[in-house]
Amino acid sequence: MNNDPAARQTSGQSTLLSRWTVMAVLGLSGTVIYLLPFLREVYYDPLKEALGLSNSQSGVLMATFGFTSMLAYIPGGWIADRVEPRLLIAGALISTGLLGFLFSTFPSYPVALAIHALWGITATGMMWGALIKATRDWASGAEQGKAFGLLEAGRGVSEAAFLSLFLAIFARLGGDTPAFASIVVQYSALHVALGVLAYVVIKPGLSAPAGDSASLAGFIRVVKMPNVWLIAIVVLAGYSAYWGAYYFTPYASDVFLMSAVAAGAIGAGKVWLKPLSALIAGFVADRVGVSKSVAACFLALIASFAGFVVLPGGAAMVALMIANIALASIAIFALRGVYFALLEESGIPTIVTGTATGIVSVIGFAPDVFMPLLGGALLDAFPGEAGYRIYFGFIAFLCVGGLIATLALFKYARMVNRPPLQPGENAR
Repeated sequence: MNNDPAARQTSGQSTLLSRWTVMAVLGLSGTVIYLLPFLREVYYDPLKEALGLSNSQSGVLMATFGFTSMLAYIPGGWIADRVEPRLLIAGALISTGLLGFLFSTFPSYPVALAIHALWGITATGMMWGALIKATRDWASGAEQGKAFGLLEAGRGVSEAAFLSLFLAIFARLGGDTPAFASIVVQYSALHVALGVLAYVVIKPGLSAPAGDSASLAGFIRVVKMPNVWLIAIVVLAGYSAYWGAYYFTPYASDVFLMSAVAAGAIGAGKVWLKPLSALIAGFVADRVGVSKSVAACFLALIASFAGFVVLPGGAAMVALMIANIALASIAIFALRGVYFALLEESGIPTIVTGTATGIVSVIGFAPDVFMPLLGGALLDAFPGEAGYRIYFGFIAFLCVGGLIATLALFKYARMVNRPPLQPGENAR
């Protein structure tokens, strides 16, 4: 297959409408695939009641999913370089949905653990590398910011829409265990239906076969690429800031004495900043450069989280706190919308996108393991304002590391092979 980016942009796509349909399906798939593994985020108490779990057992379910996901990133990325994205994306959605049907029977705890472990393989190992590769293939080299910005924006809109819709259905059905079972069944059916749609809509032949690049020697070659490790640092820092955003709601109530409802409104409101922030960031990145856009996001995050460190608590500072939360949220979602576009700008070959994504992800998403543990430990050891100051200060420090890695990527791209892409230029 022709590897030229202009050909890659339209490969398998006969019309402009079909291209946008592919992006819509990718955005939906990137959201739906995690609805079942993350049931506890919205249905925490119904899940515990349905399975008869303690808080610790509920936590172990998510830890099991997280553990197998971390193990699956690298082999999943390697497979994504050998198998067509549509087969992996469709297979991931359908297999995750079928496991969901089994989970809807609320099986014994060991079976529930096994299902969560398998979800780590299907939802992460099969899906993630293929999703990133399909998104990269969707656009030319000079439009990677737009491609990943659209992906993240689509995920944001569909996430808010699906969670709101199904929560309303859950309430209408009575909000009890049978209602929760019905939600799990509907989630599962949605997975299977979307899997079939993905197989039909995402045309075959979007990616060239990896050939020797998918061998052990090819894997080692990717491991030796400095840009892969620099991107991993960027993602780790950005994803740590994303974890920091989870603490904005308790921060508002504990330090600024806001009511639970008002603090919850802040948490809900920031979610709606995600689609627009990611979309704008994607288009801006294609105009000024991805690394420059990422660096700007890190500068905003450093300023914002440092602001949390020095901002005094109390009701009198609520307006300033809300403004700072808005700044941090916009920068976080903008960064998430473009940081995988660094794969193209830094010159990582398309045929090893999956392998590179796997290596980047296993490091970059490590905050899933240590950030909640660190946050809980700090807030227990330093109750109140002090614990939040230390936590947010640590995030600001990580973002400094992310900024340094971004600047190094910019210099690396100028030294090796070619300068960073400018508007209208092609990658290869």
